[in-house]
Amino acid sequence: MRERGAKQHFSIQALQICDAFLVWLGFVIAAAIHGPIRQQLGMSPSSESGLEGMTWIIFIVVPLTPLVLERFGFYDRLLSRQRFQSVSMLFRAMLTVILIITLVVVFGKYSETRRLVLGSGLLFSSILLWVRSRVTTRFLRSRAASEGYLERVVLAGTTEETGAFLEDLESGVLETWKIVEHFDLEARAVDELDELIKKESVQRVVFLTGHAEFERVARAVETCEVQGVEAWIGATFLRTQVARPSFDAVGGRPMLVFRSTPELSWQLFAKKLVDVFGALALVVFGAPFWIAAIIGIKLASPGAPVIFTQQRAGLYGKPFRIYKFRTMVPDADRMLEEIKEEHGNEVDGPAFKLASDPRIFPFGKFLRKFSIDELPQMINVLKGEMSLVGPRPLPLHEIEAIEKSSHRRRLSMKPGVTCLWQISGRSDITDFDEWVKLDVAYIDRWSIWEDFRILIKTVPAVLFSKGAR
Repeated sequence: MRERGAKQHFSIQALQICDAFLVWLGFVIAAAIHGPIRQQLGMSPSSESGLEGMTWIIFIVVPLTPLVLERFGFYDRLLSRQRFQSVSMLFRAMLTVILIITLVVVFGKYSETRRLVLGSGLLFSSILLWVRSRVTTRFLRSRAASEGYLERVVLAGTTEETGAFLEDLESGVLETWKIVEHFDLEARAVDELDELIKKESVQRVVFLTGHAEFERVARAVETCEVQGVEAWIGATFLRTQVARPSFDAVGGRPMLVFRSTPELSWQLFAKKLVDVFGALALVVFGAPFWIAAIIGIKLASPGAPVIFTQQRAGLYGKPFRIYKFRTMVPDADRMLEEIKEEHGNEVDGPAFKLASDPRIFPFGKFLRKFSIDELPQMINVLKGEMSLVGPRPLPLHEIEAIEKSSHRRRLSMKPGVTCLWQISGRSDITDFDEWVKLDVAYIDRWSIWEDFRILIKTVPAVLFSKGAR
């Protein structure tokens, strides 16, 4: 099993790209010092550069090595794998690469110099790959030691079933989990599991219910599905409307997994890169707007903070503090109930929107019109709490007011600065069901290209204040 904790920080594709670069770097180092090596070995000097004539060999070695490493399990069990296991896997993989390249060298009739660079290049590449492996493992273990990075898991089964499961479970997996509760599905109602998932921001439920009624298990899986929480169960046949079934294994037991959110892949890694570089670009190139906003707020509303912060619901409902330029008068939060009683709510549902909210001061309206007030959320993006694209994060009190568990599925992806709602009329959408429908549609059809499409459409939506209030 490839540990999910590892996949949260490093996709397999990202590690393979990194390793391909290290292989190339190993050959560059070998080429740079091949002259001194020849002297130490008593060989005659060579007028050729180290990499001369080896381009197509490198084109083979660089992409081939990560593929062979994957074949030997070098990217599996990053947390629980021992040092000697890494060395063994690396040694066997590199022997395979050497065998393949040796055949190429023999039939290609390469000169002595090129063979020297080839041999030392493979040696340096092996050293760099081993160092990368150790650094990755130590990083993951240090993250796993921090409770903030642990995956919140519920074990659903009897005491005997969960106990036997934990005995068989590898220690490396347990290092990435925070077991929130052992939930006996035979003795407790499915509604209790629904409330537990909400209360504890659960990310995965592992069902170990060999003797529970099939109908009860099915309803429990549905509870996970509608909230976007992964359900891992040792069942053979279950039908779902949204979640995609896939097989995996944990603790040596086969599991049928139902995911209603995008599976970790190179696209999610690309999304992280876009988030980081995009947020940095908006901080650097948007500096004039930051400065103008700070000065304007100070002049328009003196004596109050420039930055407004509020607890919002993040991934799986986990609270985080969002940053925005303040657009309302001080103590606006405490005035909310009074505003609702006097002016009502233009949104049907738990979210609150009001076109002419009296709490917004004039310069704040200007900031909101062009979404300048959202710029400090780049800090949240850089902290990993938000993404550039994703469902908008709601205040905690609005999340608590959600009545339909299916609406919580919008929490199963990291919240974003912009979303389908943003480019589809923003505040013109007054039905919370329609709002959630857009968020769920985004989750179901998500791809990195969909993010690019939304980002591109966000620009005119902001410039022309489409639906802004």
